[in-house]
Amino acid sequence: MKNKIQRSMILIVTLALLCSYSLMTIVIYRQTLGIMETELAQEADYIRTAIRISGEQYMKDMDEARKETRVTWISAEGKVLYDSTGEQNALENHSSRKEIKEAKKSGTGQDIRLSDTVGKEMLYYAVRLDDGTILRVAKNMDTVWRTALKVLPYMILIGIAMALISWFVTNVQVGRLIRPINTLDLEKPLENDVYEELSPLLERIDRQNREKEKMEQMRREFSANVSHELKTPLTSISGYAEIMMDGLVRQEDMRGFSRRIYNEASRMITLIGDIIRLSKLDEGTIELEKEDVDLYRLVRDIVSRLSVQAEKQNVRIEVVGEHVTCHGIRQVLDEMIYNMIENAIKYNVPNGKVSVWVGNTLNGKKVIVNDTGIGIPKEHQDRIFERFYRVDKSHSRETGGTGLGLSIVKHGALLHGADIHVESEVGKGTRMELIFHEENDTLECT
Repeated sequence: MKNKIQRSMILIVTLALLCSYSLMTIVIYRQTLGIMETELAQEADYIRTAIRISGEQYMKDMDEARKETRVTWISAEGKVLYDSTGEQNALENHSSRKEIKEAKKSGTGQDIRLSDTVGKEMLYYAVRLDDGTILRVAKNMDTVWRTALKVLPYMILIGIAMALISWFVTNVQVGRLIRPINTLDLEKPLENDVYEELSPLLERIDRQNREKEKMEQMRREFSANVSHELKTPLTSISGYAEIMMDGLVRQEDMRGFSRRIYNEASRMITLIGDIIRLSKLDEGTIELEKEDVDLYRLVRDIVSRLSVQAEKQNVRIEVVGEHVTCHGIRQVLDEMIYNMIENAIKYNVPNGKVSVWVGNTLNGKKVIVNDTGIGIPKEHQDRIFERFYRVDKSHSRETGGTGLGLSIVKHGALLHGADIHVESEVGKGTRMELIFHEENDTLECT
């Protein structure tokens, strides 16, 4: 990173120097050209005055003195009367030259072009004399470019010096800029004393650290809970099996011991199944395709499957509402609603009631489960969707609960973009709402 910043800064300095040289060259060129134009105009005026006094003889006498300036005298018809190169007889008619045309029209004319006679780029300045003839003076443009190019060696030296200075300064400055970043304490990002511009990054790192710690804590709790939940039935199974193996069980008690082993094994199978489902929801590896699901029909089917369990606990179930079609994963929706209704049966009272309503509301499509059960204390209501969290552990074990049912409901709701709302009062029952929002992209309800 340090080297990259250094290279970038040196590149910027180099580009700035190149731009400066280009601009300086243009300025010097324009200034030199302006000076040359002024000198040519003055020289033309001097020669015009001298011609008035001495005539053509003046130019012949001054040939040796005018080495840098080419002087041409042209008739009104464009014929070359005199040229300081001595080749006037060989020169073609000049009436078509730009500077000659302008001089005839306005008194003076100017042009820059490559001379066919001397083979160089020349600056021409022409002035009309009193008798209608044209006096033209010209100078080689090489002088302008030579003046501009004289600056080049100095610019190269300045460029090298600036590059060295830039390298030294950037090396020191970038080192100072990078040092606080290299010494960041990422475990405690908000305690770092660094630039204000890094605050959003450090705040994001701090949030990620907290989330990571939370996830790690949840993982440890999950592992501990799984171990505990599996150990309990395994200990029971092992104990019953050992007693039976040692022949300490009377024949008439064998059926009861076998039933206990079967119940504990079933509980383990249910627990493992819930763990697998929850892990798939966590990892987003549910591969089932979405389909149109009639929630009312689904609820009726679930109630039918739970009717035996409800009958055993002497709980009455009723289903009311209307048909609502949602585009979702049928299996996940089934497990979510199944767990909600099963909990309402498990934690109900003898001769209790569970009512399920399905239908449309202003907030979206809802599945509402009401029960007349034991209720949930206020201090526990925010935690009931945590894994293995039980309000009444003894009652939960008696009913065969794994502590994962509502966690599956929560993760299924997240998968379908739904909300869960719980209202409960101890001794009066619980109301649990599953709300599907129409505007959510993950679920479409009609």
